[in-house]
Parts: sequence; structure tokens; C-alpha cells
Amino acid sequence: MKQSRTASAIPSYTVLILLAVFAVAPLIVLGLNSVKSTAEISRNPVGFPETIVWQNFTDAWDQGNYATTIRNSIVLTASTIAGTLSLAGLAAYALARLKLRGAGLITFYFLVGTSVPAQLFMIPLFFVWRELGLVNTHIGLILIYCGIYSPFATYLLRSYMVALPEEFVEAAKIDGASHWHVFRHIIMPLSWPGFLTAGLVVGLNVWNEFLFAVTFLPGPENRPIATSLFVFQARFGRDWGLTSAGSVIMVLPVIVLFLLLQRRFIEGLTQGGLKA
Repeated sequence: MKQSRTASAIPSYTVLILLAVFAVAPLIVLGLNSVKSTAEISRNPVGFPETIVWQNFTDAWDQGNYATTIRNSIVLTASTIAGTLSLAGLAAYALARLKLRGAGLITFYFLVGTSVPAQLFMIPLFFVWRELGLVNTHIGLILIYCGIYSPFATYLLRSYMVALPEEFVEAAKIDGASHWHVFRHIIMPLSWPGFLTAGLVVGLNVWNEFLFAVTFLPGPENRPIATSLFVFQARFGRDWGLTSAGSVIMVLPVIVLFLLLQRRFIEGLTQGGLKA
């Protein structure tokens, strides 16, 4: 019996190992290339370094202006997460608990909105933002990010809230609690895995976002970390050693954060998917 179970699990383990190699191998190659010179990367792009060049990290940090871009990314990411979760949490509560007419249609609209490429409205949005004086400001880009990621966060949070026991809400209303008190003291504590998952997904997307950042923040003093890799591009080539080192600096905080919260993140996605 045990042998048959072991044999039946071999295909699953094979697929999991292949997926793990597919996911981890690029990170290993990136780490190896981050301590090579550009000439060595051209000769040996996937092997171990012949000479370790730690200077790549200090040069990438200075030339990429990472001290400024990391600070800007933290401001953009934290503000977007706070704004998106505030809007999405209230919208999800209204759709899940207030029995609004057309709530199902609005939820479907949010689901469709997550599949529409944001680049479709980028050019007209740029002219509107320029007229409003929001180009080259963090608040302008934060508003765009909140608009882009709120439909997904609303849909995910609604899937949590709609499955919560109605008895808790009814008991609070009998005691005289308002909708705000029900949302703040009952719905939010019970839905915190959903808020955590939505915050992580939104934060990762904002941290890595490049196109809107480079378009709406032309000033180098306001640009986020995703634009730092731009400076390693020369007219007729690219410094791949500094590019790899800069990429490691960019992804390292994301990897550490994901490893710390991976269990909650996976639980949140799984529960959200089941309850949707």
C-alpha cells in the first residue's frame, strides 16, 4: 500500500521539482552574474564567476541612485497599499453586506476591470494629469496605482466578507452598532488574511512597476527603484554586471518579505479563491 502511494506520488514530485528549478534557476544565475564583470558575463553567462567582483554592488548603488529610489519606492508602495485597502475594504463591505441593488453586476465589473490593460488609458490620462499638475508628483502616481489595483483588492476582500457568519453582524446590530462599527470591529478583524494578501499583491506590483513610473515621474529625484536599471544602459550596450547587481538590490527586499509572510500569503490566496 505504501509502495503504491510512493509510486503514484512520483509524477507530482517530478512536476514540482521542474517548477522549482524553473522558478529558482533565474535567481541563481542573476546572483552569479551580479559578482562578474561584463566581459566575463559575455564569455560565461551561466557559470560560476572566475573572479568575484563585489565592487559591482557599490558602483550600482551609487550610479543607480538607490538611496533615493528605494526611499521613493517605499513611499509609493506604502501609500498605495494604505489607499487601496481603505477604498477596497469599504467597497467590499458595501458589496458583501449592504444588499445593494446591482451588487452582483458591480462585482462582475470589478472582475472584468482586472483584466483590462492599464496601458490603454495611459496617454489620455497623462494629458489630464498634466492639466491638473499631478505629473512628476508622488500623489499623482499613487492615485493611478490605487485606481489600477482597487478592483482586484475589492473583489478579493468581498470574497472573504461574503462568507463571514451573518450571526456576528446581526448580534452587533441588535446591540446598536452602526455600519462603521460593524466594519471596524467585526468585519476587519475577521478578514485580516484577505487584507494581508491584497496588500502583499498590491505592494509587489507597485514595487516592480516601471512603465507608469517612468512616464508620470520624469524628474530623477522622484523616480522609484524600478527605474534605476535605466542608468546602466549605454548608447551601444549595457553594463550587465551593474545591471545584475542592481537587480539583486531591487529584488532582495521582496524576497525577504515574501519568505517572512509566505505562509499567510498562500493561505490568503487559497481561502479567497475557495470563498469566491
